[in-house]
Amino acid sequence: MTTRSSSLFLALLATAALTSGEARAQEVPETGSVEDIVVTARRVEAPIWEVRRGDSVLILVGAIEGLSRDMEWRTDALVSAVERADRVLFPVQGQASLADLGRVIWRIRTVTRLPDERTSADYLSPDLEARVERITGEGPSRKSFLMLSADLMEHGGYSRRVRPVSDIVRRAARANKTPAQPVGVYRGDELIDNVLTTPPEAYLPCIEAATAAAEAGPVSGAQRAENWRRRRIPAVLDSPLEQAATACSYWSVMGQGPRLRGIWNDAVDQALSERGVTVAIAPLGLLAEANGVLDRLTADGLEPLGPDWRPPQP
Repeated sequence: MTTRSSSLFLALLATAALTSGEARAQEVPETGSVEDIVVTARRVEAPIWEVRRGDSVLILVGAIEGLSRDMEWRTDALVSAVERADRVLFPVQGQASLADLGRVIWRIRTVTRLPDERTSADYLSPDLEARVERITGEGPSRKSFLMLSADLMEHGGYSRRVRPVSDIVRRAARANKTPAQPVGVYRGDELIDNVLTTPPEAYLPCIEAATAAAEAGPVSGAQRAENWRRRRIPAVLDSPLEQAATACSYWSVMGQGPRLRGIWNDAVDQALSERGVTVAIAPLGLLAEANGVLDRLTADGLEPLGPDWRPPQP
């Protein structure tokens, strides 16, 4: 992306680039043995978990947003595992029509500016407003909180030149004609309606978290990326930038976290009912949060093999 954007804004703009054609499964290729694929996947420089149920193997790759294209990260093992898997699952995908995009352009001021000539000082507490102004070096902001949160997260190390895990996997699946599909599809008109009609007050937890990430600075953001690469899950989730990325995601701001969890739980159950190897790229926070996907699988009597995702016990 060449524009500044938060996780939420990335979700909005992604609807322009994604089409229903990408969601269609392709002809199933011949794959290597299950054990070979699993061994390959274990070499991935990212958090992964292997879950088995009978003849089904699910490889969960925990992804985070805002990773820089310049980050040193070996992707060859992940690409190899994807190319040899039976199927690949991507995060929820937005689909937009030209009419949807036209609405965004027509209402661009709503997306980029606060309503009724108001400023950030009309919504934020005096303390939070002062913290934001110290970071930006400016007075009260007229920017929408969607855009302001993007600026704050960039101060905290959230990269504009992003390197999404899902993009790497999508290219590998397409090149090898591995069947691939999103776990769900989000209509562009619904997504855009939500963004255009959500009041600034809904973004207050996001602005608070993004301010804390900016105060922690880019060094903290870089450490988050390194912890992710080295599979230090609790450290990643405790990172101010990761907490901001979660709080500022479309699903959090719009109050649709339970919907996302339901989509992923259904997708995981379906994958574990199908024979063969499924590679799934899922949000790390959704996998590793308390009572998240990994906890639910454990409660169901399965054993996710991979890095410890639970916080250390006192």
